[in-house]
Formats: sequence, C-alpha cells, structure tokens
Amino acid sequence: MKTPEELRSHRWLGVHDLRAFGHRSRLKQMGYDRADFAGKPVIAIVNTWSDINQCHAHLRMRAEEVKRGVWQAGGFPIELPAMSLSEPFVKPTTMLYRNFLAMEVEELLRSHPVDGAILLGGCDKTTPGLLMGAISMGLPALFVPAGPMLRGNWRGQVLGSGSDSWKYWDELRAGNITEEDWDEIESGIARSYGTCMTMGTAASMMAVAEALGFTLPNASSIPAADANHSRMATASGRRIVDMVWQDVTPETILSPEALHNAMVVHNAMGGSTNVIVHLIALARRAGLPLDLEAFDAVSREVPVLANVRPSGAYLMEDFWYAGGLRALMGNLREHLHMDSRTVADRTWNEILKGAEVYNADVIRGPDNPVFAGGATAVLYGNLAPDGAVMKPAAARSDLLRHRGPAIVFPNYDAMAKAVEDEGLEVTSDHVLVLQNAGPQGGPGMPEWGMLPIPRKLVRQGLRDMLRISDARMSGTSYGACILHVAPEAWVGGTLALAKTGDEIAVDVEARTLDLCVEEDELARRREAWRPPEPHYRRGWGAIFQDHIGQANEGCDFDILATRAPVPEPEIH
Repeated sequence: MKTPEELRSHRWLGVHDLRAFGHRSRLKQMGYDRADFAGKPVIAIVNTWSDINQCHAHLRMRAEEVKRGVWQAGGFPIELPAMSLSEPFVKPTTMLYRNFLAMEVEELLRSHPVDGAILLGGCDKTTPGLLMGAISMGLPALFVPAGPMLRGNWRGQVLGSGSDSWKYWDELRAGNITEEDWDEIESGIARSYGTCMTMGTAASMMAVAEALGFTLPNASSIPAADANHSRMATASGRRIVDMVWQDVTPETILSPEALHNAMVVHNAMGGSTNVIVHLIALARRAGLPLDLEAFDAVSREVPVLANVRPSGAYLMEDFWYAGGLRALMGNLREHLHMDSRTVADRTWNEILKGAEVYNADVIRGPDNPVFAGGATAVLYGNLAPDGAVMKPAAARSDLLRHRGPAIVFPNYDAMAKAVEDEGLEVTSDHVLVLQNAGPQGGPGMPEWGMLPIPRKLVRQGLRDMLRISDARMSGTSYGACILHVAPEAWVGGTLALAKTGDEIAVDVEARTLDLCVEEDELARRREAWRPPEPHYRRGWGAIFQDHIGQANEGCDFDILATRAPVPEPEIH
C-alpha cells in the first residue's frame, strides 16, 4: 500500500515550496479546501463527452456519478475533457484520430497532478484510444464503458443500428420500401443515448476492455439508459481510489493471458473485425507480442455464442437481460485463463462463480453455437502477403469459397458512382475490389469495406457478393467482405496491381486469397506502378502519414508503439 507521500500528486500539492503554494492556492481559488485534496489520491476523470457525440450524450451525468464514488472512497476527482470521436460525424474517419486521442490521454495524465484515471468512453475509437494512452502512461486506470443504446423500433419490428440501416437502404434502392418508410426508420432506429446496440465495434471493444480486466465485472453490456449504469459509474469511482493505494497499474492487468481472454471473448461475441487492429495496438503499447495468426488460431477453437446482429438475431439490450458478458464468459471457462487479474482485484475464477444465462437463445452454449467456425478468419496469399481479415459468420456461406472476375475501383468516389450505374457490366460472380482505402490511402483506413451491391443486382434480389479492400468496415456491417488487405494499395501492395477482369480466388477454410495473375505479369505491373502524391503537406495529416503503421501492425504510430521511458515532468 502506498503512503500519501508516495502519491504522484504529492510532488505538486504536498511539498513545502513556492510552486506547491501556487498549486494549492489555485485549487482554493476554485472553492476547494485543503481538506478536500491533502494526502488524497487525485483521480482524473477523462471524459469524451461532446454535444455531437450521440454515444456519449450521458457522460456529463456519468462523470458526476464517478465523482461521487471518488469522494466516497476518499479521493479527489478532477474532470479532464478529451477529444470526442463521434463515429457518424467525424470525417474522413475517426480512425485518423484514434492515435491523436491516445496521445492526448497520455499527455493529460502525465502533465497533471494525477494518481489514477477513470476513462469514460465507448464510441468506436474512444475505447482503444483511451486505453492506449492510459497503458502508455502507466498509472492505475479503470474504464467506464458508455453502454449500448436501447433497441430501435419501426412498426413493431426491432431495429438494430447500422445493420438495419444497410438492410433497408438496399430495400429502398430496390424499390421495396417507400421514402415515407425510410423516414420512419430514420426516426426509430436510434431511440436513446448510448453506442450502437448491434455487435458493432463499440459493443465489441467494450466487451474486450472487460475481458482484458479494465472494467468492473459485467459493466460492458449495461444499456446506457439503465439505472444500473449509473450505479456502475459510482462503484468505478470508489474502486479507482483503492487501485491507486494498491498500485494496480495497467502493467499488472495486461498479460499474454489477458490478451488471450480478450480474443476468446471477441470471437464468442461475433465481434467486429476492427477489434483485431485495436487489440494489436493495445498489446504493442504494453510491449506484448500479438499478431494476426493469434486471432486466427483462437477463431478456429472458439465458436460464436452471442446471438446478436449482424451475425445473429438479437441486440445488446437482449444480451444484457440474458446475463451480459459475465454469463457469456461463464460458458467459455474451458477457453479462458481463469487466474488473470482484473481491476476488481478478483480473478475470473471468482468473478464467474455462479454466472448464469437467463436466455439460452441469446447467449448460446458451446453445444448450440450461432456459428461453429469462429467469428474471424485471417487470409493470406499473393493479394495479401501480410494478411487480410473476414467475418465468415456474417457472410453468405457459398461465398466462403469463390473464384470470379474482378471489377476494380481506384477510389471510393469511382466505386460509389459505378455501383449506381444500371449499365455496369456486373454479375453475382464478380468480385468488387476497392483500392486506396487503407491507413495511408483513405487516409485513415475508413469504414468503406462493405462496398454497396450494384443497384442492378439489388433490384434482382441479390444481397451479398464478394468484396475486397484495404479498408475497414463497421462492426454493424455484414456480408462477404474481405478487409484490411496488407500491404495496402497506396504503398504498392499487390492490391494496387489488380485490374478489372483479373480472376480472384478466395478459400476461407484454407485461409487463402490470391490474385490469379502470372508472376511475370505482376512483376511488369509492379515495375510500372508509381506512388501517389501524399494527401497532406502539413499538420496532423502529415504527422499521420509519416508515422502510421499498416493494419496488421495495429495502425499505431512507430514513435508510440514502444516501451521507451518518458520522464516525469519537472516541477519548478
């Protein structure tokens, strides 16, 4: 146990010198008495609330509830605002700014008199960004997930955010629903604050954060509007104070075993493919090895048990009523490292004792999986020498082994125009290929990977076909989409050499992805390829271009994915 003199904040507030006098007097300027902070752990509440982040609209309230818990436990809370990455509104993509948020969190914690941190977030990139920054800083940190929104509704039908947007957009394009129907769906699909209630990246990453050990037990799937969520926030505030005294840092939580548990949960949830990029980045921040092969190995062993859209039928609200993540993990004991430590100061052996499933159709058992083949597959071949990923559980089964001619689009605008052209020469056997949508090419690797089905095929009733890109796709998306092709086209990966008419062969069971072009022809194309002009000449975009890694490396910056020490700030 630490003593008050061993608190990091003591250097700012507890010593007898002129600078500490200035710090204390400024706290008094804000109405605090010395008894409010003297000898107490200072807890940063890193809040990603904003007026244009729908997922985090309640985090102002939750911050106050966290403060209540911190005060109750004898700590001193300070709220620090951080960049709010609203997935629908931030362009060109929130992924361009995930590392920005991680840097901001790390430097917020380093530069202030902080002993521990509560991390408030949940919208897709905020969970990894917050955790990456906290891991790099190394102070005790506890994640408070924003939680999913309530179920959507339209004329008595349950709607799931994202998944049903894509579904009904195609029905509108096909002429099967009216503009009036579409407007009603728009008003009914998102009914409360909170993240997507499908198994999108938000729900997937919040579950992964819990499986890693960074949340209180069963915190990740509480609906945002549920009173249980408020109580969880206050309990988290109490717990972080004890974590400071006990020096429970990210280093004591993160381990190869914790990463394995996170991959198990990701697969059993039918989680977003984006988790792969983020978890690799998190692991590297902790100095732990993790690669695509590890995900594929776990996927071959762990079936999809969460019957949640887009791989299943239900939504996250139903998942919570069925028992939440604790219930799901209770069905996964044989795959988990049960002795791994968590922020709750309990192992999974203790946390999962008595875990029970209340609806066995929502949270399946291993003998009745939603999909036996695993949530994700990692493919290799001459088209993806460093790997590509796919979610087989959300694809049409006959497309998991396919060979067909490519229709290649050099950028998103060209693709978006072509798929609406009734004259496009395309059949269901074609493979749609999008280039230049990766980390450098997008820029920022936008969620463009669920390429629209060409309008003429949609009108014929087609709802899935093979699509390949170096982009990501939303975890709420579905279909036979092969993503994260590495190296990306923008840097001269084989994807850049693909041409319309080339044959492409995919075999998910064999884990292969190949451009069926002779090597001497590929060599000629490679010789003729020229790198494109950079997107940015200045600012954050230029920094991003200079330091961003590829998808298989977690898309972190080379200057951040290191355990090199950073000195504590001088206080003078």
